[in-house]
Amino acid sequence: MISSTSQVNIAIIDYGMGNLRSVQKAFEKVGYPAVVTSDPAVVAKAGKIVLPGVGAFEDCIGELRSRNLVRPVLAAIDAGKPFLGICLGLQMLFDVSYENGRHEGLGVLHGEVVRFDLPQGYSVPHMGWNQVDFARRPPVLEGIDAGTYFYFVHSYYVVPEDANVVATTTDYGSPFCSMIWRDNVFASQFHPEKSQSAGLRFFRNFAELGE
Repeated sequence: MISSTSQVNIAIIDYGMGNLRSVQKAFEKVGYPAVVTSDPAVVAKAGKIVLPGVGAFEDCIGELRSRNLVRPVLAAIDAGKPFLGICLGLQMLFDVSYENGRHEGLGVLHGEVVRFDLPQGYSVPHMGWNQVDFARRPPVLEGIDAGTYFYFVHSYYVVPEDANVVATTTDYGSPFCSMIWRDNVFASQFHPEKSQSAGLRFFRNFAELGE
């Protein structure tokens, strides 16, 4: 049990959804213990923040708000702490999602989350291994080659208003934004915790930021 007064290096936010244990195990494998927590005070004190997510956008953003976790997330980002979003943790950073209606996100980045509209022969969700190509190389992808395969499971993707935040693209019917990077904020549509050696390098790079 982590006390609200404890100082943790990496906090994985638990809002009742997400591959929390698999993300935690990935950090452990690269030698960086991470704490899974739903305590806003622990999140507020952490040195680095990770926001994973699986499921529906409306449910995830609702749980984040009901557990009073929005404020410490936004404060950490504003304070310049390294922040990592994974899958829905990427999508929730944007203004609005159109998954099963219209739902407001955190508004950290301007843009929207939309469903794939694909040519015949492409299935939704986009599921499985696909290549990631660089628009820019963020520090968390240091040592990872362009064209490396990462694992995806999603039916919606982000459309940033500012193309300068796009870090990687992936082609599935047409290119889409598969990762963003702005200052201390990194967020991927792919799941590094499911992406074997490339994913472990990704987590190690994130854990070593600022060291």
